[in-house]
Amino acid sequence: MRHPTAESKAERIARILEDEIRSGTLSDGAVLSSENSLVRRFEVSRSTVRKGLGILSSKGLIETKVGIGSFVTFGGDVIDSQAGWSLALSDKGTRIGARILRIARIGMDLDAPDLPPGSDVLAVDRIRFREETGRALSLERARVPWRAGFAEALTEGLVDGSLSKTMAAQGLVQASGEEWAHVLPALSTEDAEVMGRTAGEPMLRLRRQTRNDAGAVVEYVESLLDPELFALRMEF
Repeated sequence: MRHPTAESKAERIARILEDEIRSGTLSDGAVLSSENSLVRRFEVSRSTVRKGLGILSSKGLIETKVGIGSFVTFGGDVIDSQAGWSLALSDKGTRIGARILRIARIGMDLDAPDLPPGSDVLAVDRIRFREETGRALSLERARVPWRAGFAEALTEGLVDGSLSKTMAAQGLVQASGEEWAHVLPALSTEDAEVMGRTAGEPMLRLRRQTRNDAGAVVEYVESLLDPELFALRMEF
């Protein structure tokens, strides 16, 4: 039986600001209040505010620029709040479904910068697909350093079907991260079979690694994305 987990101060800040963003009170491109203002508003420390902003950033809702501030990057069309702010669904009319392929404890099997090969991780693989055709638009492989609290997910599933909520229940907060993207010239036969696509198709490959305040890796994700529907969003 899963017991509710008390909401941290940082999670409360993130939840309230997320509600304001998704409701349109804070629109795409809007500048968030300064850290000092948020400290006064929520009556918390600056580090707690930063953790809350880190949660929003990991969900793709804001972007923070050092020395300038945080900006809303949510325009009302989010395919996956865990995919990172740089992903934008270009076909606004596409109806998206999702299916989890695997939840397992395995040895690290992906080429992550800072997770040793073979180290124990929680692996969550899922696809997102067009509801009209069943054709997969993305294949995501998430890897989180294993901890004993994840054992329940192997038998009971993710908290509310969400990896982010499962991680939050274990006190894992994403404070910073890195993303790398390039074109995958040809989809492998194995991945094509999983996605219901044709082997050899070009795809966009995104790699993302997030860390906590102490610099330890919280999550590593590799995603294969349909280049016709996804694009990188960058600001200079």
